[in-house]
Amino acid sequence: MNSDAITKSTPKRALFHALGLTDEEMDRPLIGIVSSQNEIVPGHMHLDKIVEAVKLGVAMAGGTPRVFPAIAVCDGLAMGHKGMNYSLVTRELIADSTESMTLAHAFDALVMIPNCDKNVPGLLMAAARLNIPTIFVSGGPMLAGKVDGCKTSFSTASEAAGAYEAGKITKEKLLEFENNTCPTCGSCSGMYTANSMNCLTEVLGMGLKGNGTIPAVYSARLQLAKHAGMKIMELLEKDIKPRDIMTEAAFRNALTVDMALGCSTNSMLHLPAIAHECGIELDLDIANGISDKTPNICHLAPAGHHYVEELNEAGGVYAVMNELNKLGLLNTDLITCTGKTVKENIEGCTNRDKNVIRPVEDPYSKTGGIAVLRGNLAPDGCVVKRSAVTEKMLKHEGPARVFDSEEDAMEAINTGKIIPGDVVVIRYEGPKGGPGMREMLNPTSAIMGRGLGESVALITDGRFSGATRGASIGHVSPEAAVGGNIALVQEGDIIQIDIMANKINVLVSDEELKKRKENWKPKAPKITTGYLARYAAMVSSANKGAILEVK
Repeated sequence: MNSDAITKSTPKRALFHALGLTDEEMDRPLIGIVSSQNEIVPGHMHLDKIVEAVKLGVAMAGGTPRVFPAIAVCDGLAMGHKGMNYSLVTRELIADSTESMTLAHAFDALVMIPNCDKNVPGLLMAAARLNIPTIFVSGGPMLAGKVDGCKTSFSTASEAAGAYEAGKITKEKLLEFENNTCPTCGSCSGMYTANSMNCLTEVLGMGLKGNGTIPAVYSARLQLAKHAGMKIMELLEKDIKPRDIMTEAAFRNALTVDMALGCSTNSMLHLPAIAHECGIELDLDIANGISDKTPNICHLAPAGHHYVEELNEAGGVYAVMNELNKLGLLNTDLITCTGKTVKENIEGCTNRDKNVIRPVEDPYSKTGGIAVLRGNLAPDGCVVKRSAVTEKMLKHEGPARVFDSEEDAMEAINTGKIIPGDVVVIRYEGPKGGPGMREMLNPTSAIMGRGLGESVALITDGRFSGATRGASIGHVSPEAAVGGNIALVQEGDIIQIDIMANKINVLVSDEELKKRKENWKPKAPKITTGYLARYAAMVSSANKGAILEVK
């Protein structure tokens, strides 16, 4: 189906006349512009400017642009209260509503304009599902803030709050972080989930060069948007569709660059979910194999002191890909939304700052930034951002401090009940148990702020913000709500973590775990009405990407 279904019919043309469209506009391809602009998310407040630039590009290239909305939640604002239950779950709403609007109005092609955490993967899922010519142009990253002459980001402010609670900084210093951490519009300035997914959109081949790194406030972002608007007409003419671009090899490329950049652990939820919509089952068991041969060459906040604006200045995602290609780690024959191959795209994209993008001969580590761990605590796996863990915590053994909610854990951390050596376990926060798999930035920031980052680990069946750093292990599968072994851990059990060996175990015998399982009873659902109840009934495990499954 294409726009002829609605532009060649007299009654439907009457409705287009009501919109003020001319006959000439109705005779051109109908291009949907999916705008995530809103006035509550800093990463989205400026997207109206991106939309206008895209529309101009589409019109210049001979298309008729029509804008419709997509929702977006700010994870930073939703953090630490009931709102966080509604973050991950919006990914499915975004995909479903975009599918509905596109097919109901017979668009010929789409330009997606996302920026923040679930908004990017939700629209990538929709693109794969609809499989009509589609291109992405994000709103771009925020510029870093500055306190005491040092660059800062959202995670800095979160950790400052923890430091204040611990009496380590004054109220005046806390206000300094509050007022100077987030200075511009855009997605938060480190390699958090939003910027991770916008960078990986480039790698997948669905966004033009600079999509993930050109700062939101740069005029080059508007030029990029115009080029995206023009490029969609070329993709339509050549009939290059998302599933032509997002192949299994493209997802392997994305995982490889993910490891090199040290992206958010949330990418381990989103890439399988996007792949699923492409008809590809992305088994995360391949992640460690890719990690073993992929050097980690970037340490962007929160793992290090560089920011996405500096990655942009160093040459951006294409420079990282070109660096990796020295080792032959990428499939460069794949077609992309530029109409060219990966090889053609990255040729000549040199590394302009070897402090920001380390040469592959001198990486931060010879293995990638993310690791999937397995053991009796997580038979189906769990995920850690290895590049953001201090060397002291790559191997850790300590007593479990068990909490059945984020709130209970926060109370214990803030009242000094967590001590060096402990392993904080937060459970019943998974996709079903949360429901919605809340991010645990508040507990991890509180641990860091209290100076426990090199002595305390945190394990959860929930997930983490891309702003989290430290020995923070999430996505434990199976989750507690379905009787996973994390539900059987008792206070004081010794937990053994070996990140470099990809292992995580509770030092309890199989016989004892079996006995505990026999006595385990499911907890009553936390929410029994509305969208979250429907979501909890349909959502899969985190190791499958927390996708919705038809029962």
